[in-house]
Amino acid sequence: MAAQRKYLVRDFNRYITCYLCRGYLIKPTTVTECLHTFCKSCIVQHFEESNECPQCGIQVHETNPLEMLRLDKTLEEIIFKLVPDLREKEEQRELEFWRKTKSKGNGEDGPIPKKARLGDDREEDDDGKGGDYHRSDPQMAICLDCLRNNGLSGESTVKGLIKKFIRCSTRVTVGTIKKFLCLKLKLPSSYELDVLCNGEIMGKDHTLEFIYRTRWRLQEESAYPMVLEYRPRIDFG
Repeated sequence: MAAQRKYLVRDFNRYITCYLCRGYLIKPTTVTECLHTFCKSCIVQHFEESNECPQCGIQVHETNPLEMLRLDKTLEEIIFKLVPDLREKEEQRELEFWRKTKSKGNGEDGPIPKKARLGDDREEDDDGKGGDYHRSDPQMAICLDCLRNNGLSGESTVKGLIKKFIRCSTRVTVGTIKKFLCLKLKLPSSYELDVLCNGEIMGKDHTLEFIYRTRWRLQEESAYPMVLEYRPRIDFG
């Protein structure tokens, strides 16, 4: 029987490193137009200045390239398995970030990380047996406020929530928020809502963490909790 070949991590580096920062991919995020993958923070910062892929130069989107990003969870898990201690080190950096953000704020709590679980039971949760549902993720509070515009079609259908303050994982997406609103407001699952932050419509794949870092905390007079407004979708066509 032929001897099995042993591979080193460096043999895979070109597949698991970011073109922009040259480090290992953290929260690997793929541009759907060209399928090039970068660290989430790297590509988001790049798209603040340009709408072209930094690797191939293709125009990703005329006005909002962030809509064309997709998080690659499978690749993320592969990288964490290949690179020893990378997951733990990155989680520690994230905790430090939120601590520094809190200390620079006005004394209000920011997104609060839950205590880490003993042992690594992520695989069990992925199978649906653990029932964790992201409770071990960093958590944050948000306010869901109904945006009322006089004369807007469908406004009478969409009401304000009785309890508009909720706490959830920073990984929750706008798409999940829309499903939550439809459920609480007893709207059809096909009902179209817009979710806005500071007057800007958020994409369905934007996470709360992404919105907080790129839209909310950069405002001069931003406060905690973060406020997301919702309204019936406006068809500009």
